[in-house]
Amino acid sequence: MAFVTIAQALEASRSAWQNRSVAENQIKKSASLPMDTDFDIFMSHSYEDAEVIAGVKVIIEHTGLTVYVDWIADAQADRSQVTNETADMLRQRMKHSRFLLYATSKASPSSKWMPWEIGYFDGLRGGNVGILPIVQSTNDAFNGQEYLGLYSSYELLNFTDAGWQLGRRTGTRQGEMLKSDARRLQTKWWLVRLKRYGKDNDS
Repeated sequence: MAFVTIAQALEASRSAWQNRSVAENQIKKSASLPMDTDFDIFMSHSYEDAEVIAGVKVIIEHTGLTVYVDWIADAQADRSQVTNETADMLRQRMKHSRFLLYATSKASPSSKWMPWEIGYFDGLRGGNVGILPIVQSTNDAFNGQEYLGLYSSYELLNFTDAGWQLGRRTGTRQGEMLKSDARRLQTKWWLVRLKRYGKDNDS
């Protein structure tokens, strides 16, 4: 078992985009996606970790999950300022995401948005939140803000049938794949949407 390291994420990022600037490459090829686009994972992170997060996105998407990263899907957004417009955009994206993965690093405590995102999503999805520590070295300990201990943490686990994937390190379902979590939550999420749709049509 090992937390995701900066080097692992950068390797995945650079391998996927042939060492080009990840931010530049992604913004150029990414038009703003419709606001009702559904995602498996909403990635809460510090923009200071942009290239690392791009690599984490690659690692997760290799398992078949979809990942929302704001500066990729919504390149026009300005996260440097706390505005109502940006907050409304992020609320809409979170409403169309099934699970929030909080990528915590040395840069996280200075983020203007991350504490707000995890609080909003926890209230919205009832705890469908995971913590993903990004560390310098494989054996580094994770010492995040105290409130992060309320949520399960994820790291790279070696699954017999699927190889190395992100899975639960802590919580009631230790050793379960992030993919399994997302699929279970996907079923639950669609059932809720179908019930709401049925009620709307009955009225």
